[in-house]
Amino acid sequence: MKATTIKVEGDLLEEIEKMKPTSQSLSGYVRSVLRREVLRNRMAGAAERYAELLRSNPDERGWLDEWETADLDKPVRKARR
Repeated sequence: MKATTIKVEGDLLEEIEKMKPTSQSLSGYVRSVLRREVLRNRMAGAAERYAELLRSNPDERGWLDEWETADLDKPVRKARR
């Protein structure tokens, strides 16, 4: 696995040191921040793709509207045979 060293210094380093939990190393904190940003970016992309699906597929939008308005307090009625 390729490792990369990034130099953080000056004001940025001071701000990061203030923000990070005292129980966490600087490297561990920066890794966790980067992981969260990668996840946030993936989730934003997924949200955009889902919004595009809803825009391009009226049936999907209709099913979602039906689901959102469903009365979840009422028990499901069993179909008669």
